[in-house]
Amino acid sequence: MSTMESLIGLVNRIQRACTMLGDYGGGDNAFSSLWEALPTVAVVGGQSSGKSSVLESIVGRDFLPRGSGIVTRRPLVLQLHKTGDGSKEYAEFLHLPRRKFTDFSLVRQEIQDETDRMTGKTKQISPVPIHLSIYSPNVVNLTLIDLPGLTKVAIDGQPESIVQDIEMMVRSYVEKPNSIILAISPANQDIATSDAIKLAREVDPTGERTFGVLTKLDLMDKGTDALDVLEGRSYRLQQPWVGIVNRSQADINKNIDMIVARRKEREYFATSPDYAHLASKMGSEYLAKLLSKHLESVIRAQIPSITSMINKSIDELESEMDHLGRPIGVDAGAQLYTILELCRAFDKIFKEHLDGG
Repeated sequence: MSTMESLIGLVNRIQRACTMLGDYGGGDNAFSSLWEALPTVAVVGGQSSGKSSVLESIVGRDFLPRGSGIVTRRPLVLQLHKTGDGSKEYAEFLHLPRRKFTDFSLVRQEIQDETDRMTGKTKQISPVPIHLSIYSPNVVNLTLIDLPGLTKVAIDGQPESIVQDIEMMVRSYVEKPNSIILAISPANQDIATSDAIKLAREVDPTGERTFGVLTKLDLMDKGTDALDVLEGRSYRLQQPWVGIVNRSQADINKNIDMIVARRKEREYFATSPDYAHLASKMGSEYLAKLLSKHLESVIRAQIPSITSMINKSIDELESEMDHLGRPIGVDAGAQLYTILELCRAFDKIFKEHLDGG
């Protein structure tokens, strides 16, 4: 296992443990939140920005729920594991640890069902994440957190506060100093109106933690291009802008294979008169490799602080355990043993008191 695999895999295991222990950040925990100290890639975008299509293109599979309105209603922690060439692709959920999914349409259905189990069918949102691991020879080692799409209006069945609730949830992920922001914006809209860039600018004004992604380049008006954005002239980030060409709705309806779609995306950039000179740094495959490499470097830099946080958490928990005392037995034999232990301790102290006068 390479260093990158071991570092990202280690953080994946810690994230899963945090979720199982009820630590997923943003709460009023009495103890330090280890979840919030872990480097993450938070995927942010407005509704209809192409966010789901970008994630599916990175994975090379159709697996996310689709529909109108707010489809993502819980954070999805997507952990990608690269396997050997020719190995079979499968997915696993943290809440179904012994079940392997090889049919990715069932993965989509399980995401929807697990969301409904937590939120009901009321279109509410929940901060409790769903953990999904995908093992495939067509991915890079990478962890992404898909967040609900930013919206401006509530739809039928949702409280008026849903707009603020979603923004607060997304903000709780992207404002962390260890968070890498993947800000997704459609190229056929003015970048100045991008919900993702607006939020990223507020929490990361220097652009040090933000990667910009432009989708729908092929849907721009004829005679226009996005070079000012992609080359950093209209909105500069310290990290690169990457252009993406997603499958069209017609391609989705025809069930065009994602691997075929990746090839068509490469061909689009290689033959485009506007973007051919940038082709080697465009596309979903390049984006995935770029993020994987950057995430590994951030994890490497944060190892001392993560270790310190784990040691601090252990000390806090041990202190709390000392304060609570030994566990109380639940069956009659254990309770009798506890009583005898207390009697022996009392007898010892009483004798010491008498011996001392």
